[in-house]
Amino acid sequence: MRAWLILALAMSIPAPAADAQKDKARLLLRQFGCGSCHRIPEVADAVGDVGPSLEKFGARTYIAGILPNNNDNLVRFIRDPRSVDPRTAMPDLGVGEVHAREMAAYLRSLR
Repeated sequence: MRAWLILALAMSIPAPAADAQKDKARLLLRQFGCGSCHRIPEVADAVGDVGPSLEKFGARTYIAGILPNNNDNLVRFIRDPRSVDPRTAMPDLGVGEVHAREMAAYLRSLR
């Protein structure tokens, strides 16, 4: 019984590495100015209303109403939105591959 309780408690405590990754992703979303257009949970100053809210983004089926919502597609959209939808208002912010992957992982974790 005691081992089960210890395991249950350990599973409910967030891993420090996971917290650090989320903190870094939130900082990247802020630094690239994503919150100027979007509402993004737990990202400072992310109160924009030009683009769609990104709350519960991970539960969405599609990205930009076009691509299935998976990591690779979201990274592609973050890095080069007009390659997905030439008419999108989302600008190319010059996000590199590594940063886009970190940002995508955070956004897809929002449920």
